[in-house]
Amino acid sequence: MWKMEIPEAAIIRLSVYSRCLKDLNEKGIMDIASSDIAEMVGVKSSQIRKDLSYFGKFGTRGSGYNVLDLYTQTLKILSLCCGWSVALVGCGNLGSALSCYGGYKERGFHITSIFDNDPKKIGTMICGIEVMHIDRLEEVVKKNRTQIGIISVPDAAAQIIADALIRSGVRGILSFASVILNVPAKVEIRYVDLIGYLEILTFGMQNKNWKRPYQK
Repeated sequence: MWKMEIPEAAIIRLSVYSRCLKDLNEKGIMDIASSDIAEMVGVKSSQIRKDLSYFGKFGTRGSGYNVLDLYTQTLKILSLCCGWSVALVGCGNLGSALSCYGGYKERGFHITSIFDNDPKKIGTMICGIEVMHIDRLEEVVKKNRTQIGIISVPDAAAQIIADALIRSGVRGILSFASVILNVPAKVEIRYVDLIGYLEILTFGMQNKNWKRPYQK
């Protein structure tokens, strides 16, 4: 448990650093300076040092960071040292694409169940996982001890699905619905608003003085 309040933007950047370090480690690079990481991810080196300082002391002044050690530490901070069971609810076009994304396993996220209410999809296989009827959600999620749920259903059904996931013991929800969901404080929830991100993109395109999250 970290004693100081950590900005969410710092966590987002830490995830970027971690993936960068993973690539460096796989290339056999043993040591690296913050300025080199900064060049790769598009932030100032002072920002990297500040972000890391929230979680402890890393590296040696004048020598930089040991890549493997820092990568391992970022995995621990992001709680990625153990696997996470994920349930995906809603396998339309977006849900099907999400279920087949190969990057999940590399970061310790394993989609262990997929649910839908379309009779044509029930029993079909998506990337090796059988699509089950939504009525089985609570039973299967409890059995798998699933910790994370991804909601990719129409807005009208999103709260119902969120409630079912929470009753099943899920502690984190990623929602692609465009409505705000009512969840207890013990449950972490994040929203992916594709339209919102596009609007941020167009704003940045027309306002060149706006400071972007990864701007140098």
